[in-house]
Formats: sequence, C-alpha cells, structure tokens
Amino acid sequence: SMSKVMIHPATYENVRQAVERAFEIFPLDLRGKTVLIKPNVLRSSLADEGVVTHPAVLRAVVEKVETMAPASIVVGDNPGVVSYGANEESFKKTGLMEAAGRYYRNIGNDSLKVDFNPDYLPEVSISRIVRDVDIIISLPKFKTHGLTVITGAMKNSYGFLPGAQKARLHKAAGSPERFHEMLVDVFRLRIPEFFLMDAVVGMEGNGPASPDLRDIGLILASDNAVAMDAVVAKMMGCEPHLLRFLQKAKEMGLGDYDLDTIEIVGKLEPIPDFKLPPLSGEAILNNESMQAFLHSRMLLRPQIDPLLCTGCETCIDQCPVSALSMGEQFPEVEADTCITCFCCQETCPEKAISLK
Repeated sequence: SMSKVMIHPATYENVRQAVERAFEIFPLDLRGKTVLIKPNVLRSSLADEGVVTHPAVLRAVVEKVETMAPASIVVGDNPGVVSYGANEESFKKTGLMEAAGRYYRNIGNDSLKVDFNPDYLPEVSISRIVRDVDIIISLPKFKTHGLTVITGAMKNSYGFLPGAQKARLHKAAGSPERFHEMLVDVFRLRIPEFFLMDAVVGMEGNGPASPDLRDIGLILASDNAVAMDAVVAKMMGCEPHLLRFLQKAKEMGLGDYDLDTIEIVGKLEPIPDFKLPPLSGEAILNNESMQAFLHSRMLLRPQIDPLLCTGCETCIDQCPVSALSMGEQFPEVEADTCITCFCCQETCPEKAISLK
C-alpha cells in the first residue's frame, strides 16, 4: 500500500486548519489511549529563531488531541547536545512550556535501558514514557543538518534519548555514513504512529541551528517517516536516494523513499535555490570545535559539594541508570555508567551537585 504525505499551506496564525485536515487524512483513534506528543526542542532559544517546533503548532495539536478523548497526554522531549540538563528552561524560553500547558513533563528524569546495536553501544537509555505510551505523535521541524543533510521525521526520534548518550553515539558512529545508519537504529526503538511537521518557517544552510530561515508556509503530515523525509529532501532539492539513512530505512522495511510509491495530498514543489549543507556530512564531523564540544559534554560527571551534601540519597534514588551509590560519606559516581542526564543535579534538594 502506498504511503501518504499531506502538504498543506499554513501560517502560525491559521495552523489549526492544517492540523484538522491532517487528522482527517490520517485518522487516529485516541479514545482511552495514552499519548506522547514530542516536539523538536533542540535547545533553549526563542520561537522566532526557528530552531524548535513552533509553539503555535504544538498548541494546535494539543488542543486537537484533547478533543479525541485520550486517557492521558504528555508533552516532552530531551533537548539536543547543547541544552541537555536544561529541559524545563528550554521548554520555557521557546514558548513550548506555555503551549504544552499542564501536559508538559521532563521526560529525561525517568529512563530505562534497552538493547541497542553493539556496533555502537550494546545498550542505550531511553525515556521510559516512550516505551509506556500507546501513541506517539512526533512534531519535527523542516530543517537542514550538517551531518544528515536533512533533519526531519526520523531524526526527531533522536530526542527519545536523554543526556550525553547523544554525544556518545555521535562519537561512536565516527563517520557520517555510520551516523545515518545509527539514526535508523534509534528510530526503530519505538516508531511513532503519526508525524506532523512544522514547515511554516524552515531552515536552510548548515543546520540544525542555522540563522538562515526560509518562509515556506506549509504543514506536512504522514503516518510514515521515510515517506515524509523523502518529500522533505525533494523539496530541499536533494534526491532522497542519496541519503544513507533513507536507504537503510528502506532496506529494513520501514518505508519507501521512491516518490512513485508516495501519494501526495497537496502539491509537492521544490523550493527554489534552497541552500543545503554538503551531502558528505563533513560540516559537523570535520569541524574540530564541534567535535571538541561533543567530547567535553561526554566528560561531564556529577561533583558532590561536601559542604552542602546531607547524604539524603535522593540523587541515588533518582538516577535512572543507577550510576550513583553511597560511599563512606557522600554519593559516588560510576563514571562509565553515567549518561550525564542531569537528574541528580535537578533533584538534589540541597543543590549540592553540579556537573563538571
């Protein structure tokens, strides 16, 4: 059966119409179901910087889902490498906290270990809610990425991983091609049921945090991430078959990037003179300052201030990967187990922990 991708005109003021249409074309039965809505919260930034899913899109989706009688709704994400440990701050500054209303949850504070691909890491920790909910609605942003060329529906699932694992996997992948392949493994951990993309304002140039914004004026929707990302690539002027993560996803039976197999509801038009990063992914991988930054994020570890610590063991109870245990006087960290998720720092009642 053919995949469908909706391409619908929208502004942030009238985005509700596009959202309504998307839910008509892709009917979801949410009655009595638990639902996770996952925007792309790359880092703490203002909404008009175009780095994150726009709050107007999140709000429209939340309000639509509320009408569909779900058992519960959670809105959450684990921000990217720059802002992990700043989950609430990132949501507040971007305006996504207000859009999420009472449904916001810091999903980085509760994770579980799952088997992964031993070529990279034998196991990873994912936010527990990702495994627990019935339905996941993914809200990616139409953007470029220095490593994967486009960052869309499949890449948005990278945010299911809390903390420094993102940096660790970047490093474990080693080459752009292997990073593409590893992304598919992350995506497969729990494939969302529905994707609705903010392409009202997109990003070109060397994303995922490029200053080059582009008014595109569209909302995209699909129940297949491979099809959606193929359409995004085509709109950006990149042939989908050149992207290794799409090839790999097709090999694994997750969907097809061949546009002859995709039914477009709306109009697919390439964006003229769209600026793409180099297809080879060198933009990030050979960027020494970026690599040094990723490395420094991986080396952060909890430091306990002996003058403030009362030995209450809250941090030990709250560590999602059991990296902390009680030493003679103070909690001690097992460096190899720590995923640098900042839970200990966030939950310490005495503010006795910092990551250094």
